[in-house]
Amino acid sequence: MINETALVVFSGGQDSTTCLFWAKREFKDVCALSFRYGQKHEREVELAGDIARRAGVEWEALDLPLVGTLGHNALTDASMVMDERVPEGQVCPNTFVPGRNLFFLSVAAVWARERGIRHIVTGVSQTDFSGYPDCRDAFIKSLNVTLDLAMDAQFVLHTPLMWLDKAQTWALADELGVLDLVRRDTLTCYNGIPGDGCGHCPACKLRREGLEKYLLSL
Repeated sequence: MINETALVVFSGGQDSTTCLFWAKREFKDVCALSFRYGQKHEREVELAGDIARRAGVEWEALDLPLVGTLGHNALTDASMVMDERVPEGQVCPNTFVPGRNLFFLSVAAVWARERGIRHIVTGVSQTDFSGYPDCRDAFIKSLNVTLDLAMDAQFVLHTPLMWLDKAQTWALADELGVLDLVRRDTLTCYNGIPGDGCGHCPACKLRREGLEKYLLSL
């Protein structure tokens, strides 16, 4: 265990919740930071607060509405029909919120620096990155260098899920003793339904396929 404090960027979804409990295992103290960025389903922030309290960690939610207004995407614009897959000729699905992880991690770094925290944990994964460029390892490593230079700091951005697929992420949650909590109480669904979700949006499909694969491996 690292005898320091870690800040978890915390959405209340499967990945960040798994990371929260991973951080509790790996660090002496843990706190969590969530964001209201104009997402259609702010219930995820309420659930994040509930999970953080149950985990016994300090939690705060910040308002960043600018993030949701800068780009045109299906997670902040209720009038858009959600892409089930990346359309032909496009790089990203319309569920990609441009700059989201860039903004979140940058704000989290400022928040952490003011509190003397240098370890920041995020649940991004290049294995299951769904076409989102800001979930890639190269981006995280690049941003880590940039944040250090920008604030004359020595941050460490931790990405415990970076090379795990969804089945392996479920396995980690089980190893941490929170598989049932993650399955019942987190919100990953793009349609805002907690637990197993709507079952047909891209996030739910990925989550369900990973769970089924993990359970079959037992």
